[in-house]
Amino acid sequence: MTPPSRSAAAFFLAALLAAVLRAPAPPPPAFALPAPALPTPGTAAFAAEALPAAAPSAHAATLAELPDGRLAAAWFAGSREGAADVAIWFSRKNSSGWEPPRAVAERAATAAATGAHVRKLGNPVLYAEGERLHLWFVSAAVGGWAGSSINHSVSTDAGATWSPAEKLATSPFFNLSTLVRTPPLALADGGVGLPVYHEFIDKRGEWLRLDAAGRIVGRTRLAAVGPALQPALAALDGQRAVALLRNAGGGGAPQVLRADTGDAGERFSPLVEIAVGNPNSSLALLRLPSGRLLLAGNPGEGRNRLQLWVGDGEGRTWRASRVVEQSADGADEFSYPALLLARDGRIHLAYTWKRQAINHAAFDEAWLEAAP
Repeated sequence: MTPPSRSAAAFFLAALLAAVLRAPAPPPPAFALPAPALPTPGTAAFAAEALPAAAPSAHAATLAELPDGRLAAAWFAGSREGAADVAIWFSRKNSSGWEPPRAVAERAATAAATGAHVRKLGNPVLYAEGERLHLWFVSAAVGGWAGSSINHSVSTDAGATWSPAEKLATSPFFNLSTLVRTPPLALADGGVGLPVYHEFIDKRGEWLRLDAAGRIVGRTRLAAVGPALQPALAALDGQRAVALLRNAGGGGAPQVLRADTGDAGERFSPLVEIAVGNPNSSLALLRLPSGRLLLAGNPGEGRNRLQLWVGDGEGRTWRASRVVEQSADGADEFSYPALLLARDGRIHLAYTWKRQAINHAAFDEAWLEAAP
């Protein structure tokens, strides 16, 4: 066969380049806002319960709503945080209550699936997308949490079975020091925006744009004025969202940090403090049916009190609402909240209870308004 001439090869290359240049640019990202939740009866009702115990130490819960309306929860538990026996545990709430928890990610299985050394497991994040239930969770290879990576599994049967874990390639530096804690926001193109954070050298938040196949197609670093972790986001409309971050600066009277995006995560404004204390502890953020924002976290004095705040004017002003739980002597911890707005309008809260268990509370917006 006669090889093509140089002129023919040049022609084909030019034609290919012209086709690429003519191809339409991908649409800019936009948030896919959920359907409005049903109005609740306004009974100011509140109910709380403990999830079934999986191990002596439990921490960092996450919530999702399954297609049939059941709740799902995941958390990490073992003999203590960072121990080799820590696993990611999963439970669903049926009409008779919470199921006995099952380990859905363990150290040895994660190492075998990803081909990477796994020293310990941490923070899970659940996210329901149609019939698919996503689970992202942290694994550390070396040292402390700064040596972490993010793994991803999917279930198509409401959490009964899970795909083998796959590691997200989030960092060119040995793919280390990227962690997840808070749930993603849905994007109009079928992908999600996943809030993550880094702990190696500097502590900062980041926003990963994932396509419908779960591939990273964009990233945005949140400009830091100091150490900041675990961004929690709430979308205001198709382009605007609020990010609130854990203040990891220490010293003085640290406040929750805020950044805003007006182009669905392509850029964020510089971080500024808001008038809510934060003792270097995780936050949860939610947009309520009324359009206001709901923030869960610990006030500035420590992790011994779990507080709710309501944000008016798109979170420009905050007022204290309910105290969910507090320790009389300041010795007990109630921390790491997760918030979920169910399709029936109920608000669900899960949180760490004394590092011994995970508690779940359910309430409505009227209960927030009835706060003394």
